Amino acid sequence: MVELNPLIDTRSDADLAPDPALALEQAWGSWCPTMTPDASRVAFISDRDGSPAVWVQDVAGGAAQRIHLSEDPVVDVQWSADRSWLSVAVATDGGVRTQVWVVRPDGSDARCVAGSRQVHAELGPWARSGQRLVVTIPSAEPGWQGQSYLVNPVDGERELLAGADLIHVLDLSVEERFVVILDGRRGEQYCALVDRMADTTIPLLPHREVGSTEKAMIRPSPPDEAGPMTVYLVTDMGAPRRQLVAMAIGPHGWRSAERVVAARPDAELESVDADDQGRLLVLTWNLDGGDSEIELLDSHTGEQLIVPDVPSSPGSPSMVISGVVLSRDGTRILCCVDGPTAPRRIWCFDTRVLRWQPVTALTPMPDIELIIPTLEQFPAEDGLMLSGWLYRAPGADRSAPAMLSLHGGPEAQERPGFSPQHQALASAGITVFAPNIRGSSGFGRHFVHADDKQKRFDAFGDVLTCRQFLVDQGLAAPERIAVTGRSYGGYLTAAMVAFHPDAFAAGVNICGMTDLRTFYRDSEPWIAEAAKSKYGDPELDADLLARISPMTSIDHVVAPVLVVHGELDTNVPIGEAMQFVDALRERGRVVEYLELAGEGHNYRRISSRVQLTRAIRRFLTEHL
Repeated sequence: MVELNPLIDTRSDADLAPDPALALEQAWGSWCPTMTPDASRVAFISDRDGSPAVWVQDVAGGAAQRIHLSEDPVVDVQWSADRSWLSVAVATDGGVRTQVWVVRPDGSDARCVAGSRQVHAELGPWARSGQRLVVTIPSAEPGWQGQSYLVNPVDGERELLAGADLIHVLDLSVEERFVVILDGRRGEQYCALVDRMADTTIPLLPHREVGSTEKAMIRPSPPDEAGPMTVYLVTDMGAPRRQLVAMAIGPHGWRSAERVVAARPDAELESVDADDQGRLLVLTWNLDGGDSEIELLDSHTGEQLIVPDVPSSPGSPSMVISGVVLSRDGTRILCCVDGPTAPRRIWCFDTRVLRWQPVTALTPMPDIELIIPTLEQFPAEDGLMLSGWLYRAPGADRSAPAMLSLHGGPEAQERPGFSPQHQALASAGITVFAPNIRGSSGFGRHFVHADDKQKRFDAFGDVLTCRQFLVDQGLAAPERIAVTGRSYGGYLTAAMVAFHPDAFAAGVNICGMTDLRTFYRDSEPWIAEAAKSKYGDPELDADLLARISPMTSIDHVVAPVLVVHGELDTNVPIGEAMQFVDALRERGRVVEYLELAGEGHNYRRISSRVQLTRAIRRFLTEHL
């Protein structure tokens, strides 16, 4: 007899009664803007047809044209500096590995230049001449080096740029002599400058301090700098928060002492971009709590300007900005904006007249009252301040059900963006609390490293503190609280129901690890190598990995569990879900399993997200 998956629903959407809350998942967005050198045309990603694809239109507005490549979801797009090409990263079959394609802006001459079902290829920047693009092939086996290449889009010819264990290319100088590369494990990343003419590698901000450098760019130096070029780095190396640091460089390995260009006590620097001359810089700040702010900085005079808020979410005090890019002449900023009541949309800011204008169309929204979340703060057991966004269900009191929603990463951050899933659960009467426990980004260097390796148990304690917060505030009954999460949050969910079986009434583990030892064994080599700084080394820290793996305490699980996984996930391989589900079924526990076809670690298709939210809401309604 074939065992049917209890979560497979054979009815089509047309057979189901209209559901405004689930219809929120069908509200498409637009993101990842990139523009022509004259800032007249924009390419971006949108899922308005149900799956992320490349679209092109005028920056001033008007009809958007879809660029057809393969049927795979698009994850990145960049316009070449000479405006002749678009480079596109697509998720192979919807999974974790990506291919790099090039295509003319009119949709012609589309071809794959790197990557396949077996080989992951990472899209890097275009050379500033626009003639070639960077492609990186990560290590396919433990101990191998990744390789970055300059690729000719016309014939696919490759020229080796650099190699390193976990290499990413961040930027190139105009003449392609200097290459800014990123290397290192999670939370321990560092940048170096490759001088191709001298065949030397110059460390930038070497490891004399604890911290990480994750983003950098190279531009012509301001007039008062001794070197002809300056590297700008987004870093928390030796600092409490990510800030902007500059360092002039020159031939023969010369570099100046670093200097802090911009730092704030109330925010972390999220990104930086600049015009071709390196005079106008645009900084994106992640404010305490998760809102965004854009700042313009003149590198020659030091003059600063905080850009006015985007008028995108009437009635909503929160705004999250991402994908900020500055035109080559510095006249326009493009960015993606969303908030609790508005999906992602691309806006343009004119730096000459200081005015915002929407670029992409606004998605139709269902007629449903959306909840504006509130930011809640409280101390952990050791006094560390925690926070989270509360989506309080209408009429919720101390007898009501609730769920914790734990984000991935752990270095990600819960921010006040558009979350159809949170809104759908709250509309069903389930209060949602989405916390940022230790290990989350956005709160400084100490906070993001407060769960490394042996400190993982402190993160477990934070989840229990968040549960108690709901009880103490009269937001939920203690016996009606579920724990849910995706990726690292899914791992925490499995850990909670295994290590603290009496704490939660139900759990939803979405693509989470269940045994760190099998995760290291089966994940992509470059993913496993980068994770050692967070969880531990599978050889040196084997005992620790066993102690923090939910599978070692599977006998203790008593709460009903919903396990969700993408069919093609090779980041957290699907075996992590299978072993957890099989073990619970063998023990007669209540467990349901949902496998999302054609999805990897991130669920990119609208139909998959609708299926997921429907399943979670039904499961929690039944068990809470």
